[in-house]
This record gives sequence, structure tokens and C-alpha cells, in this order.
Amino acid sequence: MKVPIYNLNGSKDREIELPKVFSLPVRPDVIHRVSIALASHGYQPKGTDPKAGERTSAESWGTGRGSARMARVRGNRHVTAGRAAGVASVVGGRIPHPPRSEKKLRKEVNKKERRMATASAISATADKSLVSLRGHRVDEISSLPIVVSDNIEKLDKAIKLRKLFEKLGLINDVIRSSSGRKKKSGKAALRGRVTRTPRGPLIVVAVDKGIGRAAGAFPGVECVSAGDLSVLSLAPGSDPGRLTIWSEASLKAIPAGVLNVGDRFAT
Repeated sequence: MKVPIYNLNGSKDREIELPKVFSLPVRPDVIHRVSIALASHGYQPKGTDPKAGERTSAESWGTGRGSARMARVRGNRHVTAGRAAGVASVVGGRIPHPPRSEKKLRKEVNKKERRMATASAISATADKSLVSLRGHRVDEISSLPIVVSDNIEKLDKAIKLRKLFEKLGLINDVIRSSSGRKKKSGKAALRGRVTRTPRGPLIVVAVDKGIGRAAGAFPGVECVSAGDLSVLSLAPGSDPGRLTIWSEASLKAIPAGVLNVGDRFAT
């Protein structure tokens, strides 16, 4: 499959043959499984003090006093005397089933399965129907994937990158992700997760020569090197078909293990 290479002016320079990995069938089931496994690698263990709520002198009164047999604080003539403690479901008591730090949170996945998921997610970036189904604005785009000359890696100003978005017909999707930011409330906002930002275009380069800083000025737009590609960036939320911009050199910098998946399928 051949696609045109665009320059920074938005015009076509020449055509290039895509790697065979872009012709793979999309496997949403594999992408979903690998996405959940890789997301678990960022989880932080959490737990409670094993003695929380149990540091008390409470003991049961037993029978014959017309009271429930749960443990009660010893003593008299003070506020907590006779109050239930040291058991679950009472004020100041322990939690019935607290989170434990020794719980296994990390999920593993086979190397071949991970490579297959990455290759499948790369192939989904060339399917216009899948990209549109994710919510990206692709009406002004003639064909996918979008491949730009290596000069894109040197763009270090947001104004220059914005002009490139306008010439490639991507500005509507950039505006969608920027205007779609919403503020959260409740526990999420109290813990620092104040805003929710939709995912915009993904820029894949071989070497970041300044494009990462320029992309950071646009909410939802991300920049990643080809060697660090994974389903977390290519298919956020395990939904394949993210709108992706490739530099010409990044097509050759895709890890060999992922490219070999496309070669095996073709043969």
C-alpha cells in the first residue's frame, strides 16, 4: 500500500510504500486484553494498617445483661465507656475487608501477544472508518495514515505546528479535543485529577527534536517516539483507531518485533 508524503506546506512530495504491518487485520479483543494488562503496570499498591481500629481495651460483657455480646470499651464515667469498639460496622471500629498492599495488581501478558496488539493498533490507524468511530474529525482528510517529511520533528513552536494542522486538515480535531476539556468534581478533583481531556491526534517520530514541546501546547495532542509505541498510546481506552501522524523516519524506526508480525502475516 502506497501513501503520499506531505511536506510542511501541506502539499504532496512523493509516495512511499508502507510497511506490511499497516495491512494487518484489526484484533480488538487482543488490543483490549493487552491494554488492560499494560495499564495495570502503573498501579500503586495500597493498604491499611493491620491494627487499625483494633487498638482498644474492648471486650464482650457476655450474656445476662440484656445487651448484645459485641466487644465494648472497658471502664465507666467517660464518653467511650461501654461503647462498641474493635469490631466492624461500629464507630471507630475496623474495616471489614480493608485493601491489602500484598494484593497482586500487576497483570502479565505474553511478548508475542503484546507485539500482535501493537501491530494491530498500528494497522487500525490506517482505517478511516475506525478513526471516525473513535470520534476524530476526519472529513477533510483524503487518506490515512498521514505521513509527513522528517522536518516535522524539528518543529519547536506551537504556532508552526498549528499551521501544519491547518494545512493537513487536522485543525478541527485539535479544536475538538481542546474544547472538550471538562472539570471534574468530588474525590477525583480533590486528588488532583481536576480535568478530563479528550484524546486528540498522536504524532509519532523517530527522534524528538523539539516537536514534543510544541505538541504539549495543544490539549489532547501527544508525541511519542516509534520505539516506545504501545496500545496505550495508539488505542487509548482499548479503542483502536486513533488519528496518527507519522514522520517518514518513524516508519523505519518501528521495533523489529512489531514489523515481523506484519511480515509473517503477509507470507
